[in-house]
Amino acid sequence: MQVTQMANGFDVPWAIAFLSGGAVLVTDRNEGLYIVNGAKKQKIMGTPKVVNNGQGGLLDVMVPRDFPISREIFMTFSKRQGLGSGTALAVATLSSDIKRLSNLRILFEAAPSSSTSRHYGSRIIEAQDGSLFMTLGERGQKETAQDLSLHQGSIIHLNRDGSAFRGNPFINEPTAQPHIWSYGHRNPQGLALDSKGGLWAVEHGAQGGDEINEIQKGNNYGWPVISYGRHYSSAQIGEGRSKTGMQQPSWYWDPSIAPSGMMIYSGKLWPNWRGHFFVGSLKFDYISRLSGRNLSEKERLQSPRTGRIRDVVEAPDGSIWFASETDGAIFRLAPSP
Repeated sequence: MQVTQMANGFDVPWAIAFLSGGAVLVTDRNEGLYIVNGAKKQKIMGTPKVVNNGQGGLLDVMVPRDFPISREIFMTFSKRQGLGSGTALAVATLSSDIKRLSNLRILFEAAPSSSTSRHYGSRIIEAQDGSLFMTLGERGQKETAQDLSLHQGSIIHLNRDGSAFRGNPFINEPTAQPHIWSYGHRNPQGLALDSKGGLWAVEHGAQGGDEINEIQKGNNYGWPVISYGRHYSSAQIGEGRSKTGMQQPSWYWDPSIAPSGMMIYSGKLWPNWRGHFFVGSLKFDYISRLSGRNLSEKERLQSPRTGRIRDVVEAPDGSIWFASETDGAIFRLAPSP
């Protein structure tokens, strides 16, 4: 396998997204949005104002399928909300020279705000029908993940304009947030669609108990009532590992690997990996490859270049790109020549 550095000089590279024509967008959590085009790297102007505090900043970036026509890109970020902050979603138009954003609009803000600076969640993905799924952490306030009147600790389902998707499970419940698709999540920072359009998420546990979950409409994924991990004090979390009405993970890691971005591979360059899951580890500096009907870890892709992995994505040509916080760089994996 060949590992090639594609760009460097980032502070905390958080997300990678591909434009038609070969250019690549990279969010740098504390610095902004960049375009990488071959050997050229340039900052894009006009990004939303973010709260650079703790785990906050400019986070995910997503290029919708209609970008060649709409020129729109979507970004998630930590937004100032009164004395606190919250996860927000914005959309803007990218100029034809790829130098600036215009017509920036805030589509969604998590409510209520929080005074903490952690667990923003913040991955976003376009579903097959053009709607949007977005992850929201519980901001380190674990009980909020079981409260449907709050957005925290949930995966939300939005129309493209940021409104609640019409088929959401709690849209007719007056005390629930209409945007919620699933809840009981701690801090999901990876989100992917499989070949059939099924939604999957990976989320941070506490001390152990990182999870991959198949996300289904209206399901409760248990945090903080059930978990395969323990508190950092080593005390038991909640009521144990299972409870009626709460979902079991498809896979969990113990000890924790601190999972980040997740991708489900098409098989374009590695046919034997079709449908396999790739998850970055922030803690142990590798990419986990998982597969099987009963999902299990098959391999740990690791080299001196992997480092602290923040995002893992598939490029249009089938190569695998990842963001390393350790090197402040973006790398490409391809089969050896």
